[in-house]
Amino acid sequence: MSQPQQYDQSSYFQQQPQSQSPSQPQAPPQSPPVEVTHSPFARTDSSQRMTFSEMARMAGRPQTFDEMYAVPESFLEIEIRNPMTHGIGRKQYTDYEIVCMTNIPAFKLRHSVVRRRYSDFEAFRDVLERESTRVNIPPLPGKVFTNRFTDDVIEQRREGLQRFLEIVAGHPLLQTGSKVLCAFLQDPAWDKSQWV
Repeated sequence: MSQPQQYDQSSYFQQQPQSQSPSQPQAPPQSPPVEVTHSPFARTDSSQRMTFSEMARMAGRPQTFDEMYAVPESFLEIEIRNPMTHGIGRKQYTDYEIVCMTNIPAFKLRHSVVRRRYSDFEAFRDVLERESTRVNIPPLPGKVFTNRFTDDVIEQRREGLQRFLEIVAGHPLLQTGSKVLCAFLQDPAWDKSQWV
């Protein structure tokens, strides 16, 4: 495989001399073809390689209808919503609805809705850390000991749990290789004792 050409981008962005009058539109300067380096998670077949000049051309054009509305090759969308508080006194807790839509083959369902409480997230995170030792699992939002059932606290926790799941579910190794992730997001009968 040939090595990508090295190109000093700073010289490309330097001011070009004005050879045309200001009333005439100027053509953008042409850049030499440069192979774009790809993420280790990106496709590596030659049909997916794009030169710097092709990228610059694409950046200036509007998307086609197909590009805007086509189903992505693989997607995983997660939303945490509808927190509900249950119980009375010391037995009181809040759970959250998790809506998952995906076309990733590792997931059994394309659309699912489950409810989880904070202690479920704690157990899930612990199992995920043991299951995926090569992945740095983010922390959960902190525990709250006072006023934990106020609307503001519940909303802050919901936002923190949403961020946590977006990071975890967005990781390519976890999307395709984590059994507990699929079960946590889709199994309505998920039981933390089965995983601990």
